[in-house]
Parts: sequence; structure tokens; C-alpha cells
Amino acid sequence: MTKIEDAQTILKALGLPAAQHNEMAALTLLVLAQLSEETPWSEARRQSLRIHDILVEIKDRYNRSYAENTRETVRRQVIHQFEQAGIVDRNPDDPSLSTNSPRTHYALSDAALRAIHAYLTPDWEQIVEEFLSAQGALREIYQKKRQQHKIPLVYQGKTYELSPGKHNTLQVAVVTEFGPRFAPGASLLYLGDTENKKLILDEAAFEQLGIPVPSHDKLPDVVLHDRQRNWLFLIEAVVSHGPVSHKRHLEFEQLLYNSSAGRVYVSAFPDFLTFRSYLTEIAWETEVWIAEIPDHLIHYNGDRFLGPRG
Repeated sequence: MTKIEDAQTILKALGLPAAQHNEMAALTLLVLAQLSEETPWSEARRQSLRIHDILVEIKDRYNRSYAENTRETVRRQVIHQFEQAGIVDRNPDDPSLSTNSPRTHYALSDAALRAIHAYLTPDWEQIVEEFLSAQGALREIYQKKRQQHKIPLVYQGKTYELSPGKHNTLQVAVVTEFGPRFAPGASLLYLGDTENKKLILDEAAFEQLGIPVPSHDKLPDVVLHDRQRNWLFLIEAVVSHGPVSHKRHLEFEQLLYNSSAGRVYVSAFPDFLTFRSYLTEIAWETEVWIAEIPDHLIHYNGDRFLGPRG
């Protein structure tokens, strides 16, 4: 059999469902093991690769070309299932990377590499059996390692675990540092994690404010409601993109058209250096908050400061 056919046999033996017995999955396994057609299975080795790297190596080693726009297909229909099966680890070289980091990488798990080394040897069946028996325990260990890098947010006595990354670190700062200073007593109506876009979503509160419960892509990163003043704080946490631009300001106004609550728009930045990169994108009549100088706001023009118009 060819290496691709052998790889399909290995994937089936390691418990992957039929949808992951295809050529793309087999090629992904082979390049993660750094195997070309003539390389013995015993020489497989662990190498961290991004999705882009996987596609490049598939072309170089097996002359199969996949367009760059298939990266999401590989991620969702191959790598995701490999992770679930304990065949690959995500970000083993840097578990603190955010979910959507461009440096996200994958490598064969030690157990999967051991099984690959045993393919076509007398130990193959025994090692496969051991792999399948240990599968649950391996996933649990890996999840615990990832859990260590989660970002905790304590809100109203409950602890939420956010996925690692600078964006979520800034969102936590918005709730714990900005909120008490500039919106004391305000309720947290929405906060979306990069892995769980509806981590915190108070649908009842949105309906009471006359706002149809929107999809996460319509909302800013954090929404606070000061009931005493009836002010909504609509806050974008800006690390690599997305301040309250004129376009976003207009979109938010359309979303809140039927609500009588006052609107306070805030672009939050981790530091002054990041803020400087977006100076010309931020809409007038909005606020800027910088986490490294948390006691101060920067107001973008107008005759008011930290308060809704009208």
C-alpha cells in the first residue's frame, strides 16, 4: 500500500470516524509525522506546524495542492477531530497562545507518535489497544494543561474561565478596572470569549431595554448597563483591530434605535502604543480608555464628557 493508504489504516485503528479516513486527513497525519513516501514509519517524529505549514508540506512531500482557502476545512474537519481523539496537541510549544492567534500550531501527541512508530511491527495491535484505553485519560491531562492558561474573570461571586490571549486579558480589565472607576454598580450584560461568543449574555436585560437580542457579531466586546443613570457602556477591546470607528458607531446606533438608554461608546486599549495605531479610526464623540493608565479617559471632541448625547 502507499503511505496515504497506510495512514488511512492508522487513523481508522486509532478510532477516527469514517469522515476522517480521507486523503486530506491521511496527508495531514503524514506531514505532522514528517514522513515522505519512502520514509520508514520508525523515523516518524514530532514537529509543530501551523495549518499553513501543513498545506505547504503536503505539496512538497506528496505533490497534492490545497488552496489557502482550505485552511479552515483542514482545521474544522481534520485537526479538530485529531485533537478530540488525542492524536494532536494544540500549541504545545506555547499553550498561552490565544484561540485565534496566527501562531497557533499543532503537533502529534506522544501517544500517537508511539503508535505510528509501531505500525507494521509485532507490537502494533497492543500499542493501538493501549492508545485507545488511555485516550480519555490523555485528553483529560491535556485539557488540564490548557486550563492552567485560562484567564479568570470573577463577576458577582462567579468565576468565568476565558481562553488565553491578550484580547481576553483586556476584556477582563474592562470589567474589573474600567467598570468600577467609570461605571460603578453597572451590570455586565454581555462579554464574549474568543471560544464562547455567548459566555455572558443577559438576554432578558436586552429585551427590557428595547434591544432585540443580537448575534455576537453585532455587539461590541463588552456591554455594561448603569441602571441608575440608564446608560449603556458599549466597549470595544482593541488589541489587533476593532475600535469604535464611525462605521461601528453607526451600526451600534441602528441596533439600539428603539432603546431609550443613553449610549457611551468606549474603545479600550491595553497600552498607549496600541492606541496610537488607531488614532485616525476612532469616531468622534466617543471615549478612549487605556488599561496601563486606568484612572483616565481620553474624550474625542465635543461638548460633553463621559455621558450620552441629548
